[in-house]
Amino acid sequence: MATLKAKERTDFKRSSLRKIRTSGHVPGIIYGKETTNTPVSLDSIELIKTLRDEGKNTIITIDIDGKKHAVMVSELQTDPLKNEVTHADFQVVNMSEDIEVDVPIHLTGESVGVKEGGVLQQPLYELSVKAKPKAIPQSIEADISGLDINDVLTIADLSADGEYSFNHESDEVVASILPPQQQEAAEGEEEEQTGGQPEGEDENQ
Repeated sequence: MATLKAKERTDFKRSSLRKIRTSGHVPGIIYGKETTNTPVSLDSIELIKTLRDEGKNTIITIDIDGKKHAVMVSELQTDPLKNEVTHADFQVVNMSEDIEVDVPIHLTGESVGVKEGGVLQQPLYELSVKAKPKAIPQSIEADISGLDINDVLTIADLSADGEYSFNHESDEVVASILPPQQQEAAEGEEEEQTGGQPEGEDENQ
């Protein structure tokens, strides 16, 4: 479990937040059940490195002058122009209680159907799972190598290791292989819809 040192914030002026960010730190807040909301600041590079190396659902220990909190990042606010984190929300977790989190799906293997010209469709890119904090997987692998044209992979086809469960209906589709002609027909319909006369335009004008 990674440990990050943080300082409690007591000045909430906009100029103070700007000073925190320009010094290479991120303002944030720690919150949770039976926990007093605590505004903090911590090193942005250390935070980003931890999430990159350990995964977004990793458990982090935040140390504020010796007082430690086991947390998960619940939200990161970013500035897309500067490509930097501007604020972080940390939720205190009880290591003995189940929590629900979203976990990314990684499709593995090359589908038999795709090799034959079929088109891969992936309706789900994340799965909601329920587990104790230490048992949360950083990703769910789904093997599609056995999928032929017109085959589907559902939640029921995925295997949980017993330490976590899926918060989805068993027949929910994770991936499917469409026949080539269905893809071509769908593209043709889109061309027809975009190629017509704009709605409301008078033919006599």
